[in-house]
Amino acid sequence: MSEVTEFLESAVKSINAPRFVKLTLSKPTRQAGDLLNVYVKLAEIRHAITLSFTYHFKNNDKVKNFSVPEGMEELSSLLKTSFYHATLFSIDEDLNLRISKKGNAGLIKTEATFTELRDPAHDRQKVKRTQHTDSYLIALGINDAQGVLIPKMADKFRQINKYLEIMENQIQSTELPEKMTIVDMGSGKGYLTFALYDFLKNKKNRDVSVTGIEVRKELVDYCNTVAKQCGFDQLHFVQQSIEEFNDKKVDIVIALHACDTATDDAIYKALIANASLIVCAPCCHKQIRQQVKGKEQESPLLKYGIFKERQFEMVTDTIRALILEKKNYTTSIFEFVSNEHTRKNVLLVGTKTDKKADQRGLDEKINAIKKSYQIDYHYLEKLIVN
Repeated sequence: MSEVTEFLESAVKSINAPRFVKLTLSKPTRQAGDLLNVYVKLAEIRHAITLSFTYHFKNNDKVKNFSVPEGMEELSSLLKTSFYHATLFSIDEDLNLRISKKGNAGLIKTEATFTELRDPAHDRQKVKRTQHTDSYLIALGINDAQGVLIPKMADKFRQINKYLEIMENQIQSTELPEKMTIVDMGSGKGYLTFALYDFLKNKKNRDVSVTGIEVRKELVDYCNTVAKQCGFDQLHFVQQSIEEFNDKKVDIVIALHACDTATDDAIYKALIANASLIVCAPCCHKQIRQQVKGKEQESPLLKYGIFKERQFEMVTDTIRALILEKKNYTTSIFEFVSNEHTRKNVLLVGTKTDKKADQRGLDEKINAIKKSYQIDYHYLEKLIVN
């Protein structure tokens, strides 16, 4: 039996035992090209154990899943053509395979690096919180009548799943009543509004009422028709501006890509409604930029237009976050979806807390930012004062 064959059979035995932790390939041959390493771990996919290969290239990584027999064939091929070293990690021992440039192989056993097994369920493929057969996806034109994703809507489907992942995490970490009231301000065509309702109501069995606020009548009529068609009884859309919204109690307020100061209007309405969770994806950020137009800025970063635009986006959203903190919210700002799919990718989240804010300290921070950039006022400040 050759050393390579013994190594592969040892890998199969450790998987079946189960004693397998992971396997790595290193020291690439010239034939490997830009492929630097391969990492192999167990993953549970559709309740079956598979081998998940991560191919580490010079500029990116690629992942591919195999059945155990297919994975062994792939390993055998890689060891013949692309790598001189391989290490099998099990909880019993480490088995090191070394192949010389002349093709001679040797095996070295060493003490086990790992003493505990990894749960393959932790490495299962990313959970999809919406399925291609969901009725609203078909009704909204994301999937065709057979439930097949329409290619041009792939980014939207990806965005929906990322959004639901974020919202699930935020809702789980926020103290909310059994019956939740959610308002989506500036709901547009309602892709994410429908997705959140379906996820909470139909997949998580939560008692939830969702209202979409939108000024364009044709979109309101369209969304209400789709909601009725899908049997979404507690999802409604209302033709109304954000400024006209006056509900005094809402649990979650969402405002995704509300343009310029419409984001501030939404945050203000959320504060009035004593919302436990505020989720915004700010857009445009014109108010601050127009206010400082013509004022010379000290920072050399603001010499160039594109940097100036991005800087004042950050300034605008930072002040929003600090104002929310003054109102006893914990805040976070993070990426919504990758820049690859949209530049409007920042999410500002505020969660109500019982902890009293340091009003003076936060005022000092806000005033220091405004002074540094020669900003007279932030629109949200004026709303709260009035």
